[in-house]
Amino acid sequence: MKSPSHSALTEPLATFIRYKQALNRRYRTEASALQLFDQYLSEHQIAGWESIDNILIDDFLKSRPRARPRSYNHLLGVLRRFFAWAVVQGLARCNPVTAKPRRETAQRMSYLFNLNDAQRLLELVRTLPDRSRAPHRALVYETVFSLLYGLGLRAAEGAGLKLGDVDFAQDTLFIRETKFSKSRIVPFGPRMADRLRRYREQCHGGKREPDAPLFSFTKRGCIGPGTISQTFHKLLPKLNLPIPPGISPPRLHDLRRSFAVQTLLRWYREGIDPNSRLMHLATFLGHVDVDSTAVYLPITEELLREAEQRFRAAAPQGGAQ
Repeated sequence: MKSPSHSALTEPLATFIRYKQALNRRYRTEASALQLFDQYLSEHQIAGWESIDNILIDDFLKSRPRARPRSYNHLLGVLRRFFAWAVVQGLARCNPVTAKPRRETAQRMSYLFNLNDAQRLLELVRTLPDRSRAPHRALVYETVFSLLYGLGLRAAEGAGLKLGDVDFAQDTLFIRETKFSKSRIVPFGPRMADRLRRYREQCHGGKREPDAPLFSFTKRGCIGPGTISQTFHKLLPKLNLPIPPGISPPRLHDLRRSFAVQTLLRWYREGIDPNSRLMHLATFLGHVDVDSTAVYLPITEELLREAEQRFRAAAPQGGAQ
C-alpha cells in the first residue's frame, strides 16, 4: 500500500490488505479507506496502538463525512475488521471501534424482472437499428441481455467474453478473472446454445480467433459495460414497467439479481431445499461465499407463498392432540 505519509500502523495496514487480497478479494476501495486512516494517524502523530481508542476512531469518522448510511457503514466496517484482525494477531489488546452502524431507513428493494419483462426487453432490443460503427447492433444487445438474465452474468463478464470462451462441445462459458479475481466455468442449456451459435454465425462468420472479442463494435476491443448500461437505460422507458412502492427503478444489474431469485423460486417449486443449494448458486454466480449470494435474495411475495406452501405440506395435519 502506497501512502505519501506513514504512521506507526503503516506496515500492519499493508499486511492486512495483502492478507485480504490473498483471499481473492480485490480490496481496492477498502485499501483506499485504510490509506486515509493511515494518513490521519500520521497527521495527528499517533505513536502506536496504545494511543488509538474509540474517541480517536470517532474523530476520524467525523473527518470523513459520509452522507449516505451505506457509505458510512462501509468505512466503519473496514476499520472494525482491521482491528479485529489486529487483536487476533496480538498487535492490539482490544478493538477500539465501538461506533454503531447507521440505520438505512430509506433503503428500497431492487426491481426483479420476471420472464415476461425479460421477453419484452428482448423484443424491444430487436428493433434497434444498425449504425455505421455498430453493425448487428440489435443482435449484440439481444445476446448480451440474454446472458445477463439467463445465466446471471455480471455486465463486465458478458462484455469481456472472447470467442474462445464459448465451448459448444461442452456447452459452457469460461468467465475469465473478474470480480474477486476469480475465473469460473458456467454451463448453458440448449436454447442458449442455439442463441450463441446463431450470434456467432451472423456476427463472426467463419472467424474463429479464440482471443477475438465476442461482443465488439470496433477494432479496439470488447464492448464496454458502460455502453451496455447506457443502451439498457435508453430502452427502459419504452418498457413502461410498473414499479411498486418501495422498489427502486430497474438497473442493468437487476437482470443478474433476477436470475438468482428465479433460481430460488424454481427450487422451491421443484421441492428442493434452497439451503442445500446456496453454495451451488454462489459458485455459479462467482461469489466468494454464500453470504454474498444471500444479499441477492430479498423476500418477495412469490417466495413467501412458496415457503408457506412448503411449510403447510411439511407440517402435521390437525395440529397437536
